[in-house]
Amino acid sequence: MKQHTFSELQKKLEESIKSFPYVYLFKFIVKADNKSIALVQVMFGNDAEIIQKQSSKGNYVSLSVKQVVLSVDEIISIYIKASEIEGLITL
Repeated sequence: MKQHTFSELQKKLEESIKSFPYVYLFKFIVKADNKSIALVQVMFGNDAEIIQKQSSKGNYVSLSVKQVVLSVDEIISIYIKASEIEGLITL
């Protein structure tokens, strides 16, 4: 994601989330290899609920992560970290 995209996302989140703590749902798609999956998983705390679903051909894995966050800045920080993972698609 580009920097202007993060600022747009931040505005939308600030408008839609009225109070914290908040359970936020992150969704990512990565290549179906252990390294890519692990890189996403380590971005989240032990209390995160992570659901994996493999694509029909088995080449990709979608990761849905429910994480308690304390601010919009925390959400943006996670997206910035995720953007550094090669091949990751954010939904």
